[in-house]
Amino acid sequence: MKLGSLFDGAGGFPLAGTLAGITPVWASEIEPFPIRVTTKRFPNMKHLGDITKINGADIEPVDVITFGSPCQDLSVANGERKGLEGERSRLFLEVPRIIKEMRNATNGVYPAYAVWENVPGAFSSNEGADFHTVLCELVGITDSKVSIPKSDKWENAGEIIGDGWSVAWRVYDAQYYGVPQRRRRIYLVADFRGQRAGKISFERESLLWHTPQGDGERQGTSGTIVESVEQSNQEVIGYDGYNHTINRNVMPTLRAVHGGTAVNGVMVAGFHGHKSITGNIC
Repeated sequence: MKLGSLFDGAGGFPLAGTLAGITPVWASEIEPFPIRVTTKRFPNMKHLGDITKINGADIEPVDVITFGSPCQDLSVANGERKGLEGERSRLFLEVPRIIKEMRNATNGVYPAYAVWENVPGAFSSNEGADFHTVLCELVGITDSKVSIPKSDKWENAGEIIGDGWSVAWRVYDAQYYGVPQRRRRIYLVADFRGQRAGKISFERESLLWHTPQGDGERQGTSGTIVESVEQSNQEVIGYDGYNHTINRNVMPTLRAVHGGTAVNGVMVAGFHGHKSITGNIC
């Protein structure tokens, strides 16, 4: 697999990709010092420069595009919190544009995946509207007609599955992965060609730093989700953080958290870290 990194910083995603056997082929970054770091660490990785000047149709196609878009306008540490309307965080919108350009140029083949990283403040920015925009923009790359439910209180983990695509997100805390500080971040996976986002986000197949050999192509969603999902095109699932199903309701029409636009033909799952979901999540 090949990886392209937007808002690359010091090359965190290329490093992770390399550890997983993925080859980083290009990156976009404008700060001189991080570029010097990644130039030394990844000498074969091409630097594309300013993201606003990149055309996805003109760069090398990759299997996965990763990006940690600017968080300053989303973070609760920023008093103004202008969200995706802010000068820096609105650069997020450059990524769906680049992905669409690449997919149009490759007849929908590349990229197959996107991975987004950002601060948990993105859940509450502009009363939840900014994270809703993130979901709509990424889902809209492959399905422009689906209506994503709105919420003013997003769960720390969740999944949306549609016809031939899926999106899943989860909050990770770096203190549990070898970093001596509390550092919580959202990691969102978008699968543009299937329903594997949940499998990637919620199934742990190996110990840290060990990537097992693949065991062949499979069909279906993750094992823990398959146990909870039947052959229905609308379903709401609740989990308690330990892969136990605690609430399941098959509905003729799926509606948004706290009201909103009806959503048909998609499956939405809401998760609480280590607490059970009480009441409806739809």
